[in-house]
Amino acid sequence: MSSTEPAPGGRGTSTVHVPVLLDRVTELLAPACTADGAVLVDATLGLAGHSLALLRAHPGLRLVGLDRDPDARAEATRRLTDAGVGDRASVVPAVFDELPEVLDRLGLTEVQAVLFDLGVSSLQLDRPARGFSYAADAPLDMRMDPSAPRTAADVVNTYPVADLARVLRVYGEERFATRIAQAIARERERAPFTHTERLAHLVRDSIPAATRRTGGHPAKRTFQALRIEVNDELGVLERALPAALDALALGGRIAVITFHSLEDRIVKQTLAAGAVDRTPPGLPVPLPEMGPTLRLLTRGGEAPSEAEVAVNPRAASARVRAAERIRRAA
Repeated sequence: MSSTEPAPGGRGTSTVHVPVLLDRVTELLAPACTADGAVLVDATLGLAGHSLALLRAHPGLRLVGLDRDPDARAEATRRLTDAGVGDRASVVPAVFDELPEVLDRLGLTEVQAVLFDLGVSSLQLDRPARGFSYAADAPLDMRMDPSAPRTAADVVNTYPVADLARVLRVYGEERFATRIAQAIARERERAPFTHTERLAHLVRDSIPAATRRTGGHPAKRTFQALRIEVNDELGVLERALPAALDALALGGRIAVITFHSLEDRIVKQTLAAGAVDRTPPGLPVPLPEMGPTLRLLTRGGEAPSEAEVAVNPRAASARVRAAERIRRAA
C-alpha cells in the first residue's frame, strides 16, 4: 500500500517521497473534501503524501489513515505532526479490508472521500531489509505487516511446485512460471532460500536469454507475485472496495491508484458495476431504485503525464480511476 512503485529494475531514483498522480488525485477528491467536518479515508496511508496535500488544502477536513506497516504509521504520524495537521488525523493499525470495523470504532457512519494507493510503498522499497526489492540482497520477507506469520521465504520453500507455479503465473503474469517453480524446487532441496539475491539470480537463469534482454529485470514478475501472495493483496482489495463504496456519503468520492493490470481489473469492474442502470429491459422508463449508484469521474485508467514520469520513474505504471456516489443502493 503506497505512493510509489519501483522504477524499472527495482531501483528508486531518489529517497525523496514523491506521491504518484498527486495533482490529479487531489483534483478528483477536492469537491468531496471542502465542507467542515468532511472525512477522508486514506486506506493505504504509506507516507501520507496525498493526505497531507488534501489536509493542507482543506482546513476543515479530517483524516482516517489505515496502514498495516508500523514503520509507515510512525513516519506518517511524524509527517502529519510536523505539518501541523496531526490533530485532524487518526492513524490506525489496520489492513484496508478492516475499514467497516475501523469506522465503527470511530463512530463514523459515512465518509466523504476514500483513497486507495495500492502496491508497495516507497518506505518499503527503500529499506532493503524489508526484502521487497531484488536490487539489493536482503532477507526474503516481503511482509507489509512484519508481524504477519508468512514470509516470501515460506512461500518459496514450502509451496508444492504446482501451487508455486500458479502464484507466479496468476499474480506475476509470468510466462515461464512452471520452469521457474521447478528450478526453485530443485534448488531448495540443496538449501532453503533465505535471501533475495539468490532467488533473483535463479529466476534470471531460468528464463531464456533472448527474453532476458527485454522487459526490465527478469525477476520483476516473480517478486511481484510473491509479494501479492504473502500479503493477500488482491483478496484484500476485492473485500475492501465494496466496503469503501458502502461507506461513501452522497456526493462522496473514491479514487484508486493501481500499478498493474490485476489490481486495475478489479477496480474497473467494481466501479463500472456501480455505474450501470439495472432497470430490466423492456420497461418504458428507468426505475429510480434501479439506477446507477456511481458516476465515473475518469475515462478509463488515467496515466501520469510524461513530465511526471520523467521526474518520478516509479509512476510509469500507475493508473487512477475515480467515481462519485450519486445514489444510495436500494
